Amino acid sequence: MEEEDLEFVEELEAVLQLTPDVFPSQDPLDRADFNAVEYINTLFPTEQSLANIDEVVNKIRLKIRRLDDNIRTVVRGQTNVGQDGRQALEEAQKAIQQLFGKIKDIKDKAEKSEQMVKEITRDIKQLDHAKRHLTTSITTLNHLHMLAGGVDSLEAMTRRRQYGEVANLLQGVMNVLEHFHKYMGIPQIRQLSERVKAAQTELGQQILADFEEAFPSQGTKRPGGPSNVLRDACLIANILDPRIKQEIIKKFIKQHLSEYLVLFQENQDVAWLDKIDRRYAWIKRQLVDYEEKFGRMFPREWYMTERIAVEFCHVTRTELAKIMRTRAKEIEVKLLLFAIQRTTNFEGFLAKRFSGCTLTDGALKKLESPPPSTNPFLEDESTPEMEELAMEKGDLDQPKKPKAPDNPFHGIVSKCFEPHLYVYIESQDKNLGELIDRFVADFKAQGPPKPNTDEVGAVLPSCADLFVYYKKCMVQCSQLSTGEPMIALSTIFQKYLREYAWKILSGNLPKTTSSSGGLTISSLLKEKEGSEAAKFTLEELCLICSILSTAEYCLATTQQLEEKLKEKVDVSLTERINLTGEMDTFSTVISNSIQLLVQDLDAACDPALTAMSKMQWQNVEHVGDQSPYVTSVILHIKQNVPIIRDNLASTRKYFTQFCIKFANSFIPKFITHLFKCKPISMVGAEQLLLDTHSLKMVLLDLPSIGSQVVRKAPASYTKIVVKGMTRAEMILKVVMAPHEPSVVFVDNYIKLLTDCNTETFQKILDMKGLKRSEQSSMLELFRQRLPTPPAGPEASSSLSLLAPTPEQESSRIRKLEKLIKKRL
Repeated sequence: MEEEDLEFVEELEAVLQLTPDVFPSQDPLDRADFNAVEYINTLFPTEQSLANIDEVVNKIRLKIRRLDDNIRTVVRGQTNVGQDGRQALEEAQKAIQQLFGKIKDIKDKAEKSEQMVKEITRDIKQLDHAKRHLTTSITTLNHLHMLAGGVDSLEAMTRRRQYGEVANLLQGVMNVLEHFHKYMGIPQIRQLSERVKAAQTELGQQILADFEEAFPSQGTKRPGGPSNVLRDACLIANILDPRIKQEIIKKFIKQHLSEYLVLFQENQDVAWLDKIDRRYAWIKRQLVDYEEKFGRMFPREWYMTERIAVEFCHVTRTELAKIMRTRAKEIEVKLLLFAIQRTTNFEGFLAKRFSGCTLTDGALKKLESPPPSTNPFLEDESTPEMEELAMEKGDLDQPKKPKAPDNPFHGIVSKCFEPHLYVYIESQDKNLGELIDRFVADFKAQGPPKPNTDEVGAVLPSCADLFVYYKKCMVQCSQLSTGEPMIALSTIFQKYLREYAWKILSGNLPKTTSSSGGLTISSLLKEKEGSEAAKFTLEELCLICSILSTAEYCLATTQQLEEKLKEKVDVSLTERINLTGEMDTFSTVISNSIQLLVQDLDAACDPALTAMSKMQWQNVEHVGDQSPYVTSVILHIKQNVPIIRDNLASTRKYFTQFCIKFANSFIPKFITHLFKCKPISMVGAEQLLLDTHSLKMVLLDLPSIGSQVVRKAPASYTKIVVKGMTRAEMILKVVMAPHEPSVVFVDNYIKLLTDCNTETFQKILDMKGLKRSEQSSMLELFRQRLPTPPAGPEASSSLSLLAPTPEQESSRIRKLEKLIKKRL
């Protein structure tokens, strides 16, 4: 039995393959790497220990028996568990079968109960159906009785014209008849329906005849008038075919406006545009007369007063279009504007009086209310006062009225003027041309702004006048048309914006010999020493600043003008509105104005820089205060910059641009003149370094120099000054450095200037006053010490360091001047 148990345990271990990690044990026999020899040696390490071999063997056998007993108990226990599981499964299956049986019994009982209920309620359902059918039959018979009686009464009342009673009865009959739509196959029902339709037709014809008799279409006299019979007839017309109602309205309005067509025929003098007021006065009297005489005859929901006004507008638009085509040559702009103004006023009157619910045209385009601003194109737009035909500033400065609500009648009459708006466009072209000429003449007569006045640095008044006029033209035109006329008007705006920029702004900028910025023969022949150009007077500086401020205002306002034009024109035409070219023109005026201010200050500093380059710097014996040329430069800066800053107070960003451009112009020129200072002694270099530092401090303080309010200079400007003047200081520090040993001097130059240009190095050697032989060795050493340019794509970037610098360009210009002088 023990052998069989051992075999079973081995098979069980092979199946389970339990690792020691699952059941950890400290017994050496349980180790995976068990070695019997080592285990025996552990039990019997010496020969003397063999005396206990029997005791050890007995312990092992005892342990084996205990293990066998444990294994046997576990195996038998598992066998009993399997038997218990099978028994529980069988019991569950039996319980499920019993449950299915009980469910089936319940279902059978439910079916029997349902069948029993159906049998019980079968008779009750039959009684319910009978009751419902009986109720329906009684209701239908009652309706039939009512219908038959109502048709008889309707025919009798129609013959007697009892429209008041007919109105209520007809509606009831038609409501009852709706219940018999599914019974139209029955001859009697169909006959009653036909009688009702015949009565309706007879009523319609009879009512039309009554209205024709009361309001004959021929002639202007009205023998009939409003009556209770006609008022009741209108109530019936609401129930009858809508065409009856439309026919009544059409005939009444036609008869009501027949007098208008006679009075304002095309051949009548009163029909022309100069008497257009009489048309609108006539319809106003007619509307008042209608309200007094016929206001209670027609139902309120017919909106007869509005319908009469709308039909009048349609007729008027057609008649005006016809007469204007015939007499197109007689249309003048004042007459056209007068007619348009009176017409739009009348359309405004209609909008206040009526809701526009009878109009069949689409709703108007909604205009957004822009925010308030001093810019005319940002103001709250209201209906302009067009009664004054003269385009004078006094009219334009009047307070604006609040913006009126959307007008559903806008264009209902005034649309007829659109084909003739070319007269208005041509007139605006002429008026704007005269306005520009007047601006030019006024500027010549008044002259530039006077110093120490409120006009200095302010926007030119003509600029505001121009844009206010633009606004008035735009609003007028947009009220007449949002199509092609607006495009034509924007083209005229572009034309005169350019003319204003050329004639008023650019044309009045002070002229200089080098204002173009280009290189001319006269400038080449001039010696670059001394005063290159006459300095601007105080009046001229103020004028330049005023023109710059005006150009900035024009630039911003032109952008607003473009946005407003796009808002008012049809969406399909917005792409054709483009004032970018005109904005670029004003930007050019701004750039030219800044350049003139820079050139003026730059030219004022030129004599001082020339004096610096002509000083004998090798003879300077001691370092003192700043040199006279520095004082001269500072004096010119203190004279010009405060004036420019005060005049550009409203355009701070352009004052900053002026400072940046001056720094970019002055610093390279200072370095160029610095190279001309040769030879320089050690003391002379120290004096120049002191002067350079003084100029650096002045330039850093330039934006707020002479101002009571000290502001920190913009970072962009400070960066330019520090970079440029630090280079000048480094040049002087290199000049001050001893040229022995040569290697140290060259390395110091490369470190301080990071300049790999041999020409700049040559200039440094000239400033130090070295001999040609010493310079040659220095240049050779300099070339050897230059860092090797990288290969590949980086080579191009390193070669860019060898590109001509401003100093090289200046040298080339001097060579070109000498060549031209020799040939001339």
